[in-house]
Amino acid sequence: MKLTHRGHYSVKALLDLSLQANYGPTSVAAIASRQNLPAPYLEKLLIEMRRAGLVRSVRGARGGYQLACEPAQISLGQILAAVGETLEPLKRHRPDATQAEDWVTFSLWQRLHQKLKESLYSITLADLYYDARSWQAAQGEDTNFVV
Repeated sequence: MKLTHRGHYSVKALLDLSLQANYGPTSVAAIASRQNLPAPYLEKLLIEMRRAGLVRSVRGARGGYQLACEPAQISLGQILAAVGETLEPLKRHRPDATQAEDWVTFSLWQRLHQKLKESLYSITLADLYYDARSWQAAQGEDTNFVV
């Protein structure tokens, strides 16, 4: 697995949305400003996440993006998959049947991939929300949030 800026920015943006009061709509500019992200790039990611059903867009002066469901229903794996982050190890590799080492290492990467995938789909946005709030409390900070 290779985590790129796409995945990192996407998780930051949805975590930011989860920290908004009543999960209300938030503008791309506001998220980008709070998280120090490029707004045009963030807009593209949010569109991809809207297509995946993770966020919805609200039009109008007080519009923006908001979570499409509760944070506990959105996993880290779903977020990464929505923006095209790949988790597959050795996509095109086929183990050589004549080499035990090739079969063993291929099996190892497959098992590790399965464990990683299980972990990513078991961690929810709600888990990250509580981690962020705990960190803020430990720092003595108010609800201003930057990942």
